[in-house]
Amino acid sequence: ATTDNLPIVTAHGMGDSCFNSGMKSVTEAAGAEMGVYSVCIPTGDSRISDTINGFFLDMDSSVDVFAAKVKADPNLANGFNAFGLSQGNNLIRGYIAKYNDPPVNTFMSICGINAGVGAFPDCSPQGKVIGGVCQALTEVLSSLAYNSFVQGLLFQADYFRDPSKTDSDSYKKYSQLAQWENEGNTANATLNENFAKTEQFVWVKGNEDTVVWPREGEWFGAMDPNDPWNTVLPMNQTAWYLEDKFGLKTADEAGKLNFESFDGQHIQFTEAELLGWLDTYFGTPAN
Repeated sequence: ATTDNLPIVTAHGMGDSCFNSGMKSVTEAAGAEMGVYSVCIPTGDSRISDTINGFFLDMDSSVDVFAAKVKADPNLANGFNAFGLSQGNNLIRGYIAKYNDPPVNTFMSICGINAGVGAFPDCSPQGKVIGGVCQALTEVLSSLAYNSFVQGLLFQADYFRDPSKTDSDSYKKYSQLAQWENEGNTANATLNENFAKTEQFVWVKGNEDTVVWPREGEWFGAMDPNDPWNTVLPMNQTAWYLEDKFGLKTADEAGKLNFESFDGQHIQFTEAELLGWLDTYFGTPAN
């Protein structure tokens, strides 16, 4: 059947690869559901290199590789819809921030780390048993993460966001995430312009997610810098929203933001849930 739906791009999470059967299956199912061309875009040219690059190719460089592969695919020349799993959303989010040409029409972020993580997976500083240990670990990690060497070496360091250090010189100067969110020392208006080129955003949160802390970050919430280990701010109370640092508030006021959730752990949604989100936000189902 012919369709007016846009093609679909997918991006995989940490430790996964576009060349693995799971991501191939998800990508093919999405394309079949909407009756369109679908492709998972890797940052390496083999399963091994794509997996390794998810750790040791820094976030900015990974986005540049992703953008080059998008540009080289003639099927995507007129724009596309995209969804990522976990860390894969950083590729799409970074592409929107730095390029968005051809544009992402609808971006669906499933358990996305777009707002960064403030702790090791499964190590929430809010935990009652080992929370103090996790807080101490977070503080050590942040002191190691925010320098040009580590930021250029490790993808995960690039989206690490210690909620007690967001006003620090090292975070503002060195964090790649800080630059994308316009939390750095120099405001970049192009980030707002590129964010505005996307017509619709869908933020999907795992209600039982313990991998991303705080899980509210999947909906662009953040820890309160005045109480960084205990109080979570919803999106509309965060500085990046109130000050419209990269265009989130503008997008909200234009009715572009949508929020979904599922009852489960990190990216443990069902196929029926995924296809339901696609049917709602990516156009008219093929069947």
